[in-house]
Amino acid sequence: MNPDLVVASTREWLKSFIIDYNICPFARREYERNRIRYAVVEDLDWGDCLTRLVGECHILDTDPDTETTLIIFPQTLHDFDAYLDFLGLAERLLVDQGYEGVYQLASFHPHYRFADSDDKDPANYTNRSPYPMLHLIREASIEQALRHYPHPENIPERNIRLTRQMGLDKLQRLLQQCRQTAAKRDNSETQS
Repeated sequence: MNPDLVVASTREWLKSFIIDYNICPFARREYERNRIRYAVVEDLDWGDCLTRLVGECHILDTDPDTETTLIIFPQTLHDFDAYLDFLGLAERLLVDQGYEGVYQLASFHPHYRFADSDDKDPANYTNRSPYPMLHLIREASIEQALRHYPHPENIPERNIRLTRQMGLDKLQRLLQQCRQTAAKRDNSETQS
């Protein structure tokens, strides 16, 4: 799979859904400042994927100009239950590596499903993405952003209401369009 296309699809999803619908009110600033790193991991072995996670932590440790990293797994972790198992390993690894309180993981997956929801619940789309991915976030940045945002505890409920108002069909189309838009862009650049 073309890593540039994977990044383009992810950027399109971030812009056309996460930012445009204000799913994460903190994303726009970092997106516009180009401070989001996109790391495409093409490894199939979970051990190699976890090694890359630690490597991305090291990059954030040494690069203050990168605010956050989206680690994208286009070749593996397609099964959501397996992805959840991997997420558990990744969270334990961060603790074992001394990153507890330094970095936090947010999870996104094409088949994301909240524990208490039906697969067809539009609210699942708050965490659905074109590819399985982990969002590596600086905890200090989260704390600072939350201090300046009124009622951050209302963000999840607002997103649930919004996605349910949007409806399943619209959300499915939006996610599909992220891949198609990136693919069209890739084709036009190839033909030029």
